[in-house]
Amino acid sequence: MDILLIVLGSIFIISGILGCVLPIIPGPPLSYVGLLLLHFTERYQFSSKFLIIWAILTTVVYALDYVIPAWGTKRFGGSNRGIWGSIIGLVIGLFFFPPFGIIIGPFLGAVIGELTAGKESGDALKSGFGSFMGFLAGTLLKLITSGMMTWYFVKEIIV
Repeated sequence: MDILLIVLGSIFIISGILGCVLPIIPGPPLSYVGLLLLHFTERYQFSSKFLIIWAILTTVVYALDYVIPAWGTKRFGGSNRGIWGSIIGLVIGLFFFPPFGIIIGPFLGAVIGELTAGKESGDALKSGFGSFMGFLAGTLLKLITSGMMTWYFVKEIIV
């Protein structure tokens, strides 16, 4: 049974890392489930305090992932179309123009979104940049969180 839980935990950990850059997959919550699956084995145990702290961090990061891009867009004068353009640009860039599409896609998507909202090109570039920076900040925060959970998962198995 432990082997099954470890394998499933590994799948959730990997999915969590992928979910940090793929907007349709909730990265940190999946990584947390991976930690829980490892905890449910007989051999590997985490303290209750450790699990509670990571549950709180996962919840906060998951919530901030929705707030940070909106804040970045509003800070630079953007709209919801800029945010959606950034997300759509990421997906298109990720699947059709890897590896550079993950960086160029959100920016171009945000600018195009702002242009379709009727913004002048200079304002669209500015708010597109804000949306892109907010998206990158949220993604980085998710990567750090899921990366740390991955580190604890691997460290527990190796030690």
